[in-house]
Amino acid sequence: MKNALTVHRALLERETLHEIVRLPISVAHADELPRALGLPAERCLVTSVFSGDDPHLGRRFLAGAVVTAGTRPLPEAVRQAVGARQVRPARAAEVNRVTDYAAGLVCPLLLPHSMPLLVDRGLLDRLSPDEVVYTATGEASTALGIRAADLFALCGAKPVPLLGGDAVRLDAAAT
Repeated sequence: MKNALTVHRALLERETLHEIVRLPISVAHADELPRALGLPAERCLVTSVFSGDDPHLGRRFLAGAVVTAGTRPLPEAVRQAVGARQVRPARAAEVNRVTDYAAGLVCPLLLPHSMPLLVDRGLLDRLSPDEVVYTATGEASTALGIRAADLFALCGAKPVPLLGGDAVRLDAAAT
């Protein structure tokens, strides 16, 4: 499985400034990064993974969607962006097998080339290119800190509106 060391080595090879942060508590999902790091959710990113079907080839594939921690991309927005007939959240075993990251802790870097990656356009509008953002590394005890511009350039995600105008934060929906 990919982990913080894998991500760290890949970023060193690309001579990209970054920091692997040891978390004071273990997290089971990247949505927990704001609490673990004591940062606003806007500085923490989650890569949600969807399973879709290719209408032309008739085969299933995975697609990733990068959003702010505590939010979920709209499946319809993902479906349209990747041109699938339908999408659904991918099963954990499938995420683990295809991405080689632990499900819930997927880093938007080092994903398979066959896996389309999207990023919420609103994120790009809100974040300064030099702002440091944090994302999962595939393991429960660390996070990756990296400039937003570097992360988005390296992951090659396609910017699309993923949240719609009525996005609901997960923590707000629970109250």
